[in-house]
Amino acid sequence: MIDGGSGALWRWAAFDELTGREVHDLLRLRAAVFVVEQACAFAEIDGRDPHAFHLRWIVGRDLAACLRVLPPEGSGGRPCIGRVASAKGSRGAGLGHRMMEEALAFCARRFPGLEIDLSAQAHLQPFYARHGFAAVSDPYLEDDIPHVDMRRPA
Repeated sequence: MIDGGSGALWRWAAFDELTGREVHDLLRLRAAVFVVEQACAFAEIDGRDPHAFHLRWIVGRDLAACLRVLPPEGSGGRPCIGRVASAKGSRGAGLGHRMMEEALAFCARRFPGLEIDLSAQAHLQPFYARHGFAAVSDPYLEDDIPHVDMRRPA
């Protein structure tokens, strides 16, 4: 647990450390962002969460943002950041950048010396580039949304 100031906390947990309520809150936030807001019907529950580390930004009792990090053994030999989401009311104050900084610090501690991968919605390439990621694929469609694979050097 990392104090985020103003009664907010960063919390890292492996899936098996999450309570049923915490899993519910993660899935609810991700569905609100990726399925409802983006009008994209896809298999949000993809079977990879049990193998991931989950970062949650908790404000009071509410989940304001989250992401997951898949370990290298399940994602091509490199850790992979994904499912980066923030609640509508938490956007616009740089929270996404703070989440990425925390995720990169986690990866450096947990998986030192490894490159880090992510699959970005194509319009977010500049956001991830600010954190050292560069495109390593041509754009492709995933669930009818343009994406690009990106990698950050070790």
